[in-house]
Amino acid sequence: MSDKIIAAAVADAGDTDVVETGRGVLNRAGSVLAEHMCRARNHNLPALVIADERTWAVAGKAVDAGLHSAGVATCDPLVFPAEPCLYASLDNAHIIVDRLRALDAETGSTIVPVAVGSGTINDLTKLAAKDLGRRYAVVGTAASMDGYTGAGAPISDNGVKVTVHCVAPQVVIFDLDIAAAAPQTMTASGYGDLAAKIPGGADWIIADAAGVEPLDQHVWTLVQSGVRDALSCPDDLRRGDPEAFSGLVEGLILSGLAMQVYNGTRPASGAEHYFSHIWELAHVGADRNPPLSHGHKVAIGTLAMLAFYEKFLDRDLSRLDIDAAVAAWPDWRTVESDIRSTFEGALADHAVKETKVKYVDADGLRARLNRVVDRWHETRAVLDKQLVRARVFADQLRRAGAPSRPEDIGLTAADVRATFPKAMYYRSRYTVLDLAREAGWYEELVEEVFAPDGLWT
Repeated sequence: MSDKIIAAAVADAGDTDVVETGRGVLNRAGSVLAEHMCRARNHNLPALVIADERTWAVAGKAVDAGLHSAGVATCDPLVFPAEPCLYASLDNAHIIVDRLRALDAETGSTIVPVAVGSGTINDLTKLAAKDLGRRYAVVGTAASMDGYTGAGAPISDNGVKVTVHCVAPQVVIFDLDIAAAAPQTMTASGYGDLAAKIPGGADWIIADAAGVEPLDQHVWTLVQSGVRDALSCPDDLRRGDPEAFSGLVEGLILSGLAMQVYNGTRPASGAEHYFSHIWELAHVGADRNPPLSHGHKVAIGTLAMLAFYEKFLDRDLSRLDIDAAVAAWPDWRTVESDIRSTFEGALADHAVKETKVKYVDADGLRARLNRVVDRWHETRAVLDKQLVRARVFADQLRRAGAPSRPEDIGLTAADVRATFPKAMYYRSRYTVLDLAREAGWYEELVEEVFAPDGLWT
């Protein structure tokens, strides 16, 4: 990867105008923000730095001073406490909205929000900016997730975690020295999030083969071209070598830009992410200090799906008895009943709504399976190139300091097994879990993943 690739992706994305990465770029953050946001289009807009106590000390204070040196009026920063750990919830986004509205009224101007932090700060500021109909900038402090340049903000509300479509940041600044100095657990989180592109990409291949969601080759290249290289130096990343962070940071940024180009999260996630979302809603690891990140849980979801893919590909789909699969296919009433026995409350309603989108009747199933089976040898070859053996990748995650066993995030193999049906129903996105269920293999494959010779048994 290179700055030219990022520049080309920025040109295609549309929402993000400037991405600055490299060593020492924090020193020019103030002038970049002044030029591209605060003084753009003949305006001279004040800025508000939004951070928590940790990110304020790491970079926020320098960004605020840089803005001031560049001639930008800065408001008193909005700095959330370091403890308890900030959560990406709707009420915290409202705190930012209320502060910006009050400052707008006080100054008679439109305040430019500048997020300084990683996932939570970025998502909260992104949602607040969207609610107020304005653009924002982000200065990243850790290579912990791929949402910096994404338009979506994963927000928890009323017991359900949903991705709210917003507008991606106008300016992204990421200093590799700051990223390398971040807590190692945050780097491990970003490593886990980028690793998800492997099974997530395979799920897109499956959805394309099934005629559900065509694969966009340009977007695919943006997000997938550098993933293997970016994940290839786990030991250097764990040691905090700034040079090793170039690939990881660029991979995470390109993932977000690909989501912008595609106008959705399909390029960056598949079923592995739904394991994480479900565990987050169950507050897995929330009592730790710091709490378990999204990427830590995604790492285990990634391994679960890699193991599932291995068992799926052990079978020859080209020889599937389609008549038998269609005959065994449940009607919607039966599926809804199963969903409601799997989830409770608002999550059950959510899962019913999402699964209804991808459900097909018997005729639709026959057409879908015929399409997949007819193309299976070609599809299988592409999947073989995309996927990595679960045990091999578990070792890479371990070397990067990321979770590689359920116990690393406070779960058991049985807990992961129990999450499989929830992950299948949780979102409308079509994945290999859906194809396995339609083929009549799903329950047997889950059983095989957790058999005595399985990844975690």
